Order: sequence, then structure tokens, then C-alpha cells
Amino acid sequence: MTVWPGWMNTGTPFTGSMPETAWPFRLRREHYERVTLVVAHLRWFAFIGKPLFIIIGGCSVKIITFLGGYITVQKKPNKLLAIALALFMMVAITACGKGASDDSAASTLPDPQPPSRSPAPEQSQPPASVHAPPTEPASVPELTPALEPVELIVFGAASMTETLNEIAVLYASIAPNVTLIFNFDSSGTLLTQIQESAECDVFISAAQRQMNVLDDAGSLLAGTRFNLVENKVALVVPSGNPANIHSFEDAANASLIALGNSDVPVGQYSEEIFTNMGVWNDDFLSRVTLGGNVKEVTTWVSEGAVDCGVVYATDAFSAELEIVADAPEGTLQTPVVYPAAAIADTENADAARAFLDYLKTPDAASVFQSVGFTIPQMR
Repeated sequence: MTVWPGWMNTGTPFTGSMPETAWPFRLRREHYERVTLVVAHLRWFAFIGKPLFIIIGGCSVKIITFLGGYITVQKKPNKLLAIALALFMMVAITACGKGASDDSAASTLPDPQPPSRSPAPEQSQPPASVHAPPTEPASVPELTPALEPVELIVFGAASMTETLNEIAVLYASIAPNVTLIFNFDSSGTLLTQIQESAECDVFISAAQRQMNVLDDAGSLLAGTRFNLVENKVALVVPSGNPANIHSFEDAANASLIALGNSDVPVGQYSEEIFTNMGVWNDDFLSRVTLGGNVKEVTTWVSEGAVDCGVVYATDAFSAELEIVADAPEGTLQTPVVYPAAAIADTENADAARAFLDYLKTPDAASVFQSVGFTIPQMR
């Protein structure tokens, strides 16, 4: 028996039925079968892992099988072919081992995770320049001190009730701190109240006579008196005019006529008209009923309590009364002018002046004109 050195040494002679000369280098048949079986198994691992090693391993096994079979049938062993067979076996084992190790390494890798949206990195603000000029502080708006609230007491002729109330609404947007408090009555009654020290800041009369009394007594604030508006005197009748009154001459013969009393401006104008007509006498006065202000007269006419009445044209407009005649030409010499002024002892002189100035504006004038007042050319 020949013992071969190195890895080819089997240590035990072959005892099978095949002659020993059939096996090169005295390699045992069972060893070859085991190697072939191992290569076959490793080939499957290589197939799962790496296609490249499948090709290498498969070709190596086929070549080994071919060479082994060829060497087997030779009568004399060929050393060169035996060495080639050994080299191909080494390549096959190495290729299969490499595929298996790659697969096992791949199996130890962590399972891939689905990609997740990472939060966007915060945008960092660029550092301020060291040499940037200092920014100026924002200017603080100057606060206007709130005006102190003022209550302005206005004494006005009854015939100005509607217009002054409408103007008060407009004036609130001009002077929101001012509250207008009105006292409407006949000019004579208002004059008496002022003379009796009633608290009053502004006085608007329906005639010059009452204002003259205060002016002569020094009770008016200097420089504030002016002529505000001008009016007309008119003869009015109830709805349907049941007494068939169409003129002042008809009114002189009416069964019942309503006039203002002697301290009421409209009563004074009425007396002047009927006096100049020559009918102001006891017979006429016996058919006259006197009202305390022009609003009482308009009320009696509106209710049909009298046959006719003499009022201002503006009151007839506001009460929707029918005007049948104006004063006959030449019978009323006194202009129907409404003067306005501030009272001398007012504690709100500035507010009083400001309100009187507003009454001269186009906005106030349009309100007065809307009901029939006219604006005097000379104020």
C-alpha cells in the first residue's frame, strides 16, 4: 500500500471490489461520494444566496464528475488530471461556502423599515450683523387727552323743537363729549325762567323782543348774539277746512280762532297783523282762544277744535297742516327773526360758543331750510 503525504493521505487502503489502480492517489471512493454530496448540498445554498456562485459551483461539480469518471476508466492514473480535479473541488467548496456565508450574513441584517418623513430642520436665523446700525425705537403716538363731558343747557323757542333735536344728533358726531339738554317753550316763558336765575347756557328766541330784554340787562355773553333763522306767519285750517276759511279776512269773521297769547312771539305777530287789518277789537277777541305757545295752537287746529289758527309756516309743515294764506302784504312790519346767544353767567362758555358756531354751518342750515326756515342775509 502506498501512503501519500499531506491532505491526500487516507491512512487506510481501499478494500472494495474495485481494483486499487482505478482510484488516483489511493483516494477512497466513499470520500469522493461524501465530497460530491457536500458539494451538491452547498450548491443549493449557493442557488438561494448568489446566482454567480451557482454557476461557479455547478460548473465545478460537473467538471469534477467528468474528470473523476475519466480518471476512473483509465488504466494508469494521470497525475495532471488528478491535480485539476482537486483544484476544481477547492473552487466549488470555496464558492459554495462564500454563498452560504453571504446568506447567513444577510439573514442577520435588521429588517428594513419603511422610510419615515423626518422633521425638517429648523431654519436658523442669520446672525445679526455686528456692524448693523441701531434701529430707532418706534414712535409712540401722542394720545389726545379725553375731553371732559359737558352738559349744555339750551333754551329754545317751541317752534324749533324738531329742528334742534335733529341737529343734536349731528352735533354728537362733532362733539361727542357734549350732551345737549333742551328746554322748549314760548320765548316769553323762557325769558322769565332766565330772569329768575334758571340754569341756562344758550338762548334761542322766536323774536327779537325777548332777546333785547336780556341784552339790555347785560345778561348775554359778549360777541355771541346773532340772527339764526327767519320764519313766516301763516293761517292754517283743520283737515277738510269745514269752516271754509281761505284768507285772513275770513279768519276775522270765524266763529273760533286760535292765537298765541301776548307774551308768545307768534301771538305778538298775530296781534300786529289783525291790528293793521283794523279788526283787533272786543268782538274779534271774543272769538279768540289763546295758547301758551305755538305748539298749543297747532294742536287745536290739528284736532279741529277751532276753525283756524295763526302759526309759523315751519310749525304748519311739521304738523302737516294746510296753509290757506300768508299775512297780507304790509300788515306785518316786524321781521320774524330768531336770534341766538349765550348767557353771560354760563359755566360752559367755550362749549356754548362752539355750539353757536355749529348752528351757522351748512349742515345746520340744511336742517333749518328743510322745514321752511330761511337763513338771514345779515346775521
